[in-house]
Amino acid sequence: MTENRKPKTENPAPRPRALVLYGYGLNCDHETRFALERAGADAVRVHTTELLENPALLWDYHLLAVPGGFSWGDDHGAGVILALRLKLALGTALQEFIDAGRLVIGICNGFQVLVNLGILPNLPGREGERLTALIPNDCGNFRDAWVHLQVLPSRCVFTQGLELLELPIRHGEGKFYAPSEVLAELEANGQIVLKYAMPDGQPAQGKFPENPNGSLLDIAGVCDPTGRVLGLMPHPEAHIFATQHPTWTRDKEAYRRRGEPYPDSEGAGMAFFRNAVGYLERAAV
Repeated sequence: MTENRKPKTENPAPRPRALVLYGYGLNCDHETRFALERAGADAVRVHTTELLENPALLWDYHLLAVPGGFSWGDDHGAGVILALRLKLALGTALQEFIDAGRLVIGICNGFQVLVNLGILPNLPGREGERLTALIPNDCGNFRDAWVHLQVLPSRCVFTQGLELLELPIRHGEGKFYAPSEVLAELEANGQIVLKYAMPDGQPAQGKFPENPNGSLLDIAGVCDPTGRVLGLMPHPEAHIFATQHPTWTRDKEAYRRRGEPYPDSEGAGMAFFRNAVGYLERAAV
């Protein structure tokens, strides 16, 4: 008489773990954590002080997200104080974290932090140097708007498979600036990941408001030479559902008039987080 045995089931692979900083003025942490969770990560909000006092905590995670906001009120420049405190507390640990194959994303204020840290652009031979800056918008005021973005071919983990998309921006110091020789090196290395664009995907060529801040070469985001560190001014965590886009009701009505159901689709920003989690699952770092 044969036994009725249940088929063996393998334990699922553990989900990649993501650390999302919060505190001292960072204010997009809940949205960033939610997007990472939705993409398949175990995402945890960790107060900045906790990481500063226990830098070894970083190694419990596979991805570090520095979200948007106004850390320390942007006193002394956007992202400057948080960058200094992270540099003093972490030392070389953050670069070692990246060298181990793990990921870092800095969004808006987080981008400003990574630039001030020297983690971006981290050009060969000048690793850790502060070679670029995010300075006040040319228009002279804070911009809160949606922008079209052209995604350039690169090794950036977060942007694979993307070409043209829309995301919101909200910043007062988002103009990407660097000396001409650094800009040329970023282009040659394929480290320019996102550019502000016209609605048809053509280059904005500095035109306002398509380029909302006057960024040189229309730069909206850059990666490091490994492609595992991304800094961008637009907010992917603010467009994870199609219904977050300002024209969604008009789009839904257009579908209705054609007699078609409105697709329950994701927003363009979700692809950044799905790409990151997919990479971590494959890399098993």
